[in-house]
Parts: sequence; C-alpha cells; structure tokens
Amino acid sequence: MSPAQVIKSGPPACPGVALTFDLCPVKKGSGYDTSLMDYLIEHRIPSTFFMSGKWITKHEEETDQLLGIGFFEVGTHGEVHAHLPMHSAEEQREEILGPVRILREHYAHHATLFRPPYGEYNDMTVDVVKELGLQFIQWNIESGDPDPTLSAEQILNRVTKRAKPGSIIVFHANGKGKQTRQVIERLTTDIFPHKGLTPMTVSDLLKCKQPAR
Repeated sequence: MSPAQVIKSGPPACPGVALTFDLCPVKKGSGYDTSLMDYLIEHRIPSTFFMSGKWITKHEEETDQLLGIGFFEVGTHGEVHAHLPMHSAEEQREEILGPVRILREHYAHHATLFRPPYGEYNDMTVDVVKELGLQFIQWNIESGDPDPTLSAEQILNRVTKRAKPGSIIVFHANGKGKQTRQVIERLTTDIFPHKGLTPMTVSDLLKCKQPAR
C-alpha cells in the first residue's frame, strides 16, 4: 500500500475494525482518560493511539506505558495540533515531524503512522507525508465523542450503524470524550461480537486477509 495514499479504512473482506484514539493537547484537565485506558488494558483490546508532540511532552510516564503494551500501537498527530492547510510545506513538515522526532529520540520508537490534526489536509500535506515515508491514516467513522451534547447512546448509534468489516473509527483518549469509556465497553462486549467484528490495531487491519473458511 503506497504511503502517499490517504487511508480511511482497511480491507472490506477483513472481519476487523480499528479503534483509534487521538491524544490531542488540552488546555484544561489531565489530558488522559484513565478510566478508558484502564478498560482497554484490562480487557487487552488492540488500539491505535495518535499522539501530538505537545501531549507527549506533558505525559512522559503515560507515553512510556502505552509504548510498552504489546497490543497497542502508537502513531503521531502533529506537534501542536495545527491547522495544516494554513501552513507552507516546510511548516507542515516541521509540524508533522515534531512528535516523530520526540518518540525516536526519547523513547526509541519509530512511528510510521500519521493522522493530521482536525483531520485537515491538502495536497501539500499528502506530498509531505509521502516524502517522510509515513502512512497517512484517516478514518471512515467519526464517533463524535468530544461533543458534550451527545449522549453515550447517540455516539453508540452513530458508530453501530456504520461499523462494518475494515472500519477505522476515531475516538479521543485525552479526556475530551466524557462518554468514551462507556461507548467502548458497549461496543466491545456487545455490538462488535454481535456483528462478528474484532478490534485490531490499524497496522494489523491493513495487513488483514479474509479468514480461511
């Protein structure tokens, strides 16, 4: 699969879905959803996290912990969560490279997955990501979990209606999603098993082949 391609989903023949969680910087609060993380870890739910550089800097212990969990995967989400299309190619390059450098230099982690802040990008962004040899990961289901007006049931309905083999779903693990833990619990214990879907990391989803019958 070409690194230039903006990836929004995995193979439709694969019975997996990717639960992805953005770790954007926050002005208020801890910036870390402990309840959600404890649930994912306790139940060994494969998940992919996209960390901003600013978030990593404020959460060194949590970053170290997440990198050490075998069924988790860590990608990057820009340095300061900038609106990329408003910037030049060189500025976009620096914004994208920020957390990649931090993870490599301070955590010996080679991050290969990138998700743009706010999901915003232009042709220049695609070219820069290709030049840097990263995989450009978007999503095809937006949970809407940071929206304080949405109930857990509304978020669950949004995801359930659209979840299908190969889906990549975006949530937040920075505390912005007040209902996220509850939604993830319902999805993983009830909805996904009922639909025959298995949570996978993004990388495993993209490599997934149709199971032998």
